[in-house]
Amino acid sequence: METVVFYQFLTEVPQAAAIWSALFLLALTVLAVLVARPEPDSTASEPMPPPPTAQEVAAAELADLRRYAEEVAVAAARAAQTARRRRADWLITQEEAQAAWSRYDEADTAARRVATAGALPTPRTPHTPAEYAARERYLHRAAMAAHWRGELTMTQLGDVFGHRRGWDPRRHPVEQEVLLTRAIRDARLADHRAADERERSAWRDAELAAESARTLAEEAYAAAVRLWPNPLPSRRTTTRASRSAVVTRWRPARVG
Repeated sequence: METVVFYQFLTEVPQAAAIWSALFLLALTVLAVLVARPEPDSTASEPMPPPPTAQEVAAAELADLRRYAEEVAVAAARAAQTARRRRADWLITQEEAQAAWSRYDEADTAARRVATAGALPTPRTPHTPAEYAARERYLHRAAMAAHWRGELTMTQLGDVFGHRRGWDPRRHPVEQEVLLTRAIRDARLADHRAADERERSAWRDAELAAESARTLAEEAYAAAVRLWPNPLPSRRTTTRASRSAVVTRWRPARVG
């Protein structure tokens, strides 16, 4: 019995191995055919678009130039408007600086006049409580009047009523007047310096805006020239005219 089983094993196993080998080779062959088969090219069947003609290329370039010229023209118009607004702001600050200088000049003249009068000997008055009370009332009234005229700030007025920063109500009214006019002069001088700095800053802004407007105007002109075959007027003359119209030479609000 064992001999028969052993015999069947020896005869059937090689046959099964041969069958599996044949199937494996067939699968490899099919796989190789599928991999090596080229896919159909869809683009090869479609016709290539014709190249653009010279007229179409020129039309596209003209459209790009026209679009660029319009954009630059809009930017140049906005820059010119900004330059005009900056120049108007500078003229306002120039007037403010001139007014601040006039107020300082008046305050300085008044301080010099009072200082000259204060150089004389002060009248002798009795040092009584009533006299000191009168001096204090005089100082407060004078300080309030200067505040209502806009010559003293609220902070300075508080120093006067608080008897701070050298404000002594026991001083003679002549001395109080000298100190008051000096304080007004110093405040006017600070106002003038601040106004002068604002004017210089406004001038720098106006100059930068004018330069930007000139550059964009020239670029817009060049873009417009490229659109038209006929020559346009010289840009140099137009630039000089616009430059003189947009910006004038800066001069300080106070001369001398």
